Amino acid sequence: MFIFEFNIKGILMLLSTSPLRYANPIDTVESIFGQKSFEFERRNLNEIVIEIQGKWNNMLLFFAWEEHLKCLHLSCFMDIENKVCDTTRIFELLALINEDLWLGHFSYWTEHETPVFKHSIIVNPQDVYFEEKLSQIIDIAIGECEQMYPVFQAVIAQNIPPKQVLLSVCGNVLQ
Repeated sequence: MFIFEFNIKGILMLLSTSPLRYANPIDTVESIFGQKSFEFERRNLNEIVIEIQGKWNNMLLFFAWEEHLKCLHLSCFMDIENKVCDTTRIFELLALINEDLWLGHFSYWTEHETPVFKHSIIVNPQDVYFEEKLSQIIDIAIGECEQMYPVFQAVIAQNIPPKQVLLSVCGNVLQ
């Protein structure tokens, strides 16, 4: 396992200023994480999964490419075990958190009982800044998950009411 330290400037030095180097953006994701020596699983031509060590726990980054939409999807899964929580509290928390997000959103994968940060980006093959944008989106996803991990942990594992957690952890109810 590697500690995730994503540095946009360092990645940009490795990239050219030409249009997309790969026809499939999953190849770009693989290249970025491969250069940083991360272990990943290329599930198929259009999917890749990378496990990273976060500040609080491991996270899984899942990328999927949808060719006909020209859309790259990122999901960042947090490893929080649901021991006691009523899902109504989880969905209340999601609503409160998502009100303040500008990019992406949190959701809850009920099948695996885990919070997920999601974001999608439309890919223009002529975009010379695609890799930079992708790096920024990865940083945002991980940053949002790191920031909200203690909040989700308190609500999901300890069954503390969402507004109470947000007041104690964030100092306000994210308005």
